[in-house]
Amino acid sequence: MSRILVVEDEQHLAEGLRFNLEAEGYQVDVVETGEATLGLLAERPDAFDVVVLDVMLPGVDGFTVMSEMRRAGQFVPTLMLTARGHPEDVLRGFAAGADDYLPKPFELAILIARINGLLRRREWLRASQHSDASSFGPRDTYAFAGKSVDFDRLELNVHGQVFQLTLMEANVLRYLTSHEGTPVSRKKMLEEVWGLHVDTDTRAIDNFIVRLRRYIEDDPTRPRHLLTVRGIGYRFIASPK
Repeated sequence: MSRILVVEDEQHLAEGLRFNLEAEGYQVDVVETGEATLGLLAERPDAFDVVVLDVMLPGVDGFTVMSEMRRAGQFVPTLMLTARGHPEDVLRGFAAGADDYLPKPFELAILIARINGLLRRREWLRASQHSDASSFGPRDTYAFAGKSVDFDRLELNVHGQVFQLTLMEANVLRYLTSHEGTPVSRKKMLEEVWGLHVDTDTRAIDNFIVRLRRYIEDDPTRPRHLLTVRGIGYRFIASPK
């Protein structure tokens, strides 16, 4: 039975989520603050299969909780609940390490569908990491300049050192490598990676590029793979001269 951690300070909403998720067959724990969330995950890092995390929390907010979780190496799939659903909030959540987001108010059926999607991906990852990879067919990988990324496992291998990527970091890198050599605009990336089609501060994408450069560049201050194209966006070069 899958276990879900709900982080929500509005008691009526938290109890409603507990009741409905338990009716779906999940085990559910509820906490009300960011501090309690980080403490619980530190004590029981492998206890939960999905975290449902509200952004607006007293004290430490959801964005900070998300960042601290990933910094601590806790990669449990996380669905963030945003009160406004503004594109900037969505991007900020993904930049912090969220796997998915849902704006309030939401329909219960959609929430459950999103949770089920995260659970399916988590189970596949667990199975693939403990089984013969050939039994799953060809893997979704990309290799360049002594480095490789496994998009299925969300792992980046740089000269033998393995970095765990968030889902959105992997999606950004996948998009750039699939357009190798071609400049891609920030606006196009917003539309095709995040599915955002409204006016948004596209500089939020730069945060993802900075993190990816830390992983794959020998000198992130002088990138050779992830190049900035002034006035447009970025270009990925697999084998720089």
